[in-house]
Amino acid sequence: MLTSIGQFNNTMHLIFFDDDNRQRLLPLTFTRPVAEIRLGILTLREKWERRLGASGSSFRSADYLRVKYGFAATDDNLWINGSVIADDALVSAVQQLEKGSCLCAGEVVIAARTDQAAAKDGGSDPDFSAMKPVEYGGSLEQVRYPWDIFSKNGKGIEADFALLTKGRTSAPLSASNRVIAPERVFLEPGAKAECAILNASAGPIYLGKDAEVMEGAMIRGPFALCEHSTVKMGAKIYEGTTFGPECKVGGEVSNSVIFGYSNKAHDGFLGNSVLGEWCNLGADSNNSNLKNNYSVVKVWSYEEETYVNTRLQFCGLIMGDHSKCSINTMFNTGTVVGVSANIFGTGFPPKFVPSFAWGGSEGFSTYRLEEAIEVASRVFERRKLAFNDAEQRIFRHLYDSSTKYRAW
Repeated sequence: MLTSIGQFNNTMHLIFFDDDNRQRLLPLTFTRPVAEIRLGILTLREKWERRLGASGSSFRSADYLRVKYGFAATDDNLWINGSVIADDALVSAVQQLEKGSCLCAGEVVIAARTDQAAAKDGGSDPDFSAMKPVEYGGSLEQVRYPWDIFSKNGKGIEADFALLTKGRTSAPLSASNRVIAPERVFLEPGAKAECAILNASAGPIYLGKDAEVMEGAMIRGPFALCEHSTVKMGAKIYEGTTFGPECKVGGEVSNSVIFGYSNKAHDGFLGNSVLGEWCNLGADSNNSNLKNNYSVVKVWSYEEETYVNTRLQFCGLIMGDHSKCSINTMFNTGTVVGVSANIFGTGFPPKFVPSFAWGGSEGFSTYRLEEAIEVASRVFERRKLAFNDAEQRIFRHLYDSSTKYRAW
């Protein structure tokens, strides 16, 4: 029944569960389970599914997210901690689990195997403490804080590149490009680049299906450009950077991750940052990623409800889904922006901007919910998608639950 790495018993159903790390990863997890975070080329979920050969999965996350990220259970379920980054050694250990056992690393539950009765129809997680523990002796990588995403992204790109390209041949790359280490550049069907500089000597460069690198762009790997995304003319992209699907990016970007469906289409600097989906940065917007005194950066923590020490010297902007800023916006080092905030005006906005905030350095008011939904609907329509009832119900829940931060 259990098979080698890269194969999977297809009767077993994957369920990705959130642990305490979900709260630490806000605002990025306000709108998605932890396993839907993109790190490297793939999401955390996709890394597991590809290695296990699984065709589908479900989620056990916050109750309000179930309208979009549903729960299901079968007679044979493999529960996977959504914050854990899959690798071949870990997958091999997970494949050996028997029903009623769980794989652990100290206090961290990595995975567990249950029948349908133990799944409790999604009402709660199984009682992992009552299962037979199996201690995992290998190294374990997790995404526990928002800044882990850009910090671990370079290694993530390299691992995903190896997984996605093994045994495959790249689509042809135009001779108009200047390429260093071409053997580490891979184009999916429909991807194209013209008159660009691609330097893969320090890490691979991956261009997804129908992605485009325009003329004059300069890119250093590790770098990932996912399907239907565009790097605009003259852009300067440094290592450890990922642009998810359907993004348009220009200007200067260093060691940053954009989950998808977001735009930073013009000049301006984005460094050591994470943007969710459906974000937009106006022309010439910039973030600081290093303090003038070179000290470590503190950022707002939803879990602690205060600023916490990242222990990093470089940390830029963390922005939740659907948030936007006007032209020439300046973000301080370690700024955190919630969901569907609209930032504009002169000067630096505060280092913590709550969800549904409307304003900037001179003060905020509340972004009216119906207007926020109307804007989100227009943005979805531009991508030929619908901001449907499930999306709206998540929006309404977040609006109602974020009032305590809107004390202006």
